[in-house]
Amino acid sequence: MREPINSELVNGRRFPIGAERVPGKGVHFRVWAPERKTVKLVIHSQVEAIDSPKPPTEIELSSEGNGYFSGILQDACVGSLYRYLLDDDPQPYPDPASRFQPQGPHGPSQVIDALTFDWTDTAWTGIEPHGQVIYEMHIGTFTHEGSWLAAARELPELANLGVTVLEIMPVADFPGRFGWGYDGVNWFAPTRLYGTPDDFRYFVNQAHSVGLGVILDVVFNHLGPDGNYLSKFSSHYFSSRYQCDWGEPLNFDGTNAVGVREYVLANAAYWIKEFHLDGLRLDATQQIFDSSAENIIAAIVKAVRSAGAPRKTFIVGENEPQDAKLFLPTEHGGFGLDALWNDDFHHTAMVALTGRADAYYSDYRGVAQEFVSTLKRGFLYQGQWYSWQNKARGTLGLDMPPAKFVNFIQNHDQLANSGSGKRVHLLTSPNRYRALTTLFVLAPQTPMLFQGQEFAATSPFFYFADHKDETAHLVARGRADFLAQFRALATPEMQAKLPDPGDPQTFTASKLDLNERIQHQEEYALHLDLLSMRRNDQAFQASQRSSRIDGAVLSQDAWVIRFFGENSGDDRLLLVNLSRDLHLVPAPEPLLAPPKDCVWDAMWFSDDPRYGGMGMPRWPLKGPWYLQGESAVVLQPIKQAKDGVEHEQ
Repeated sequence: MREPINSELVNGRRFPIGAERVPGKGVHFRVWAPERKTVKLVIHSQVEAIDSPKPPTEIELSSEGNGYFSGILQDACVGSLYRYLLDDDPQPYPDPASRFQPQGPHGPSQVIDALTFDWTDTAWTGIEPHGQVIYEMHIGTFTHEGSWLAAARELPELANLGVTVLEIMPVADFPGRFGWGYDGVNWFAPTRLYGTPDDFRYFVNQAHSVGLGVILDVVFNHLGPDGNYLSKFSSHYFSSRYQCDWGEPLNFDGTNAVGVREYVLANAAYWIKEFHLDGLRLDATQQIFDSSAENIIAAIVKAVRSAGAPRKTFIVGENEPQDAKLFLPTEHGGFGLDALWNDDFHHTAMVALTGRADAYYSDYRGVAQEFVSTLKRGFLYQGQWYSWQNKARGTLGLDMPPAKFVNFIQNHDQLANSGSGKRVHLLTSPNRYRALTTLFVLAPQTPMLFQGQEFAATSPFFYFADHKDETAHLVARGRADFLAQFRALATPEMQAKLPDPGDPQTFTASKLDLNERIQHQEEYALHLDLLSMRRNDQAFQASQRSSRIDGAVLSQDAWVIRFFGENSGDDRLLLVNLSRDLHLVPAPEPLLAPPKDCVWDAMWFSDDPRYGGMGMPRWPLKGPWYLQGESAVVLQPIKQAKDGVEHEQ
């Protein structure tokens, strides 16, 4: 399979496909249609409406003899609307690499000039894998307005909270008035629902100005069911060799796959170069199929690194089978991703918080051993038998650094999968939620918050998608069938209560009320203080780089994690108890022993009244320990002088 074309060598272009303004030459149009004999550009000037009585200009593009058709139009205007006519088909189609679809996927494409935005982030150096705090965000529901510009106004507050990376749910354009974005069909066109491409650039520029990185969730495993015109340009875009859960998988290893690979690799680089993004999150990588010598995922990683250089880029993957090959370096036979989402941490946390262990939670118990193991080893399943799927799950990755794992107790999928869309704090006790939040934030792995989690948002997060009637019915039915794997949600009563994904109210109800930051000050203070401790305390900071921790089970529902500092006097103990009060007598666990000439004292506790707790008695510097039920406490060593007076390290 030949190497993709170097787009910079094609008429001064930056990318191999789409309409680009080439300084001093005009607008260059290039499209891949290997089975077509003729491709005509149908273009309206900037001042003409698409339904203008004045006929559009038609220009036949030149065949390059390699499946590509191209041409340059000197007098084409930025803002002009255009489509393509293919052979004798009377229906014109939008550009597969359209940079903007102002009227949606079924409308014309628009010529966009990516060179005029005034970037001010030249000093921005990108982001590294370790030391990050991710914030997953859906632009349409993050603010009432649901736009890039409205979201940009909130960026200083997120930076102040301690967030370092924004993970934006997919924005490739899709039909309808609202949606999650995973049914995108115009992969190069930021959806018109949130603003213009330059509004997106403004958002990223503002994020960098306050110290926030931005990565984009991209879907390279399928396209949406409505508005996808790729097959009009080539039947080779999709593969019949594999089965994807959500639609036709892309052809990365069959006939004419080189054009498909170039399309995807150009798209990955496009987001990095033209929007200054700091990386990507790859959706459902287990549904990306490729038997090529170089897997397309590894090629995507290369494309992102190259496009971002010299800035540092950050690439996260989702992979339900938990295949460690994805984040192994390429020199060790891996694909080179920086991190993977850790479903295991979420699943055991949900069982511990709610007591429910149904469907894909059925192989978890939510007990102390699971939390100690996931903090030390990342994934819980690394090749053991997994009864829910009736097969082994995961691959060995015992020595992976903690930054390879992204932990979460909320994300878009898992909130919606509850059926009610309720936030986790509403499904458990406040004390238990604070205790597990403590573990989640201070763990060495990278934490990911879902929008509103930091202030205990009361708004639910539902699955919503605005499709045409027939498709909408199928989507709603499919959603209900999926949720029926949970026995409680399979009952007629609950099936009747499931929100309709196509109802505008389902979308509107999912919007955040940012006033709750003030109304829920206790919950906000909890996250603010924990993130500050994660960022500033030497022991917690060090554990993120080198996994300098160990842990032990104290009871079925209580455990200790020891964070080792550079010096023994810098150690920290995190004690978590999710059950009733626990009297630690006896205490035959060496990790509980203080550093030499020191005793342990409490430096932070989850039951602090500032967070809505009921307080905690003074920690005993001598004698047995007493762990309050459903609480977490952080201990630090203080020097025990010969005079018996203790001194803080």
